[in-house]
Amino acid sequence: MPPTAAVRQEAPTLSKLTGERPLPGVTPDSLLALHDAGYVAVVERLGPGRVLDVGCGEGFESQKLAGGGRVVVGADYAPHALGLAHHRLDGAVRFVAADATALALGTGTFDWACSSHLIEHFLDPTAHVSELARVLRPQGTAFVLTPNAPADFENPFHLRLFDPDQLAAVLRSHFHEVWVGGLEGSDRVKADFAQRRARAARLLRLDVFGLRHRLPRSWYVAAYSRALPMAYRLLARGDSGGDSGITAQDFHVAEHVDDSTPVLFAVARRPVRPEP
Repeated sequence: MPPTAAVRQEAPTLSKLTGERPLPGVTPDSLLALHDAGYVAVVERLGPGRVLDVGCGEGFESQKLAGGGRVVVGADYAPHALGLAHHRLDGAVRFVAADATALALGTGTFDWACSSHLIEHFLDPTAHVSELARVLRPQGTAFVLTPNAPADFENPFHLRLFDPDQLAAVLRSHFHEVWVGGLEGSDRVKADFAQRRARAARLLRLDVFGLRHRLPRSWYVAAYSRALPMAYRLLARGDSGGDSGITAQDFHVAEHVDDSTPVLFAVARRPVRPEP
């Protein structure tokens, strides 16, 4: 086999933008920075031990969790994403195929767990939160990041949005200690979000009769996934590729959350164990 053919066979093809996951170079800088800042905040709170990154996707952020005497495992349900992660990181992080609502991992085997922008993808988050608690050791800690409901953009992949009280209630059913704050954005982040939200609203007004909400969800997801890359190319050319100048440093963890706070940041400690 010619060497070039071998390389093509070994290297997975690049992912396409669908709106389910951010994609560097295509997703707007502010959204990439938001995800990056969340992982920065998690790393700042990690100690040594075993770390599970649930919903790791292609592993862009999982590698940030390594170091400091930690062993990192990334879990995702998508084989293609895991193939890209394996190829990109080449052993720096271990990756496993697993459903976030039924992790094929041992009970009490991790010190830390990260669920970043994942819980909103479940109509009922109970099984996911239960699994986070199950895989953690008795003194373990889970970090959960999710869009703040009032500040989120319309996205058919987001099935359940939370305000701070709602997120805290879900987590308290499985953890003894829960704190919920926010990942707050700078003024230019909020201006960027407001501008993009206004552009999206103009597009959505074209759906005068709200037909997208009457379609079977699979049809809406398919249409959204096809339209999003085109919308970014036509309406947000300067928003990605680093041109905006927005980075993770435009975000910080805040105690106070209001309707403009982009993301909720939760720390849940000491999982509740079922009665024997």
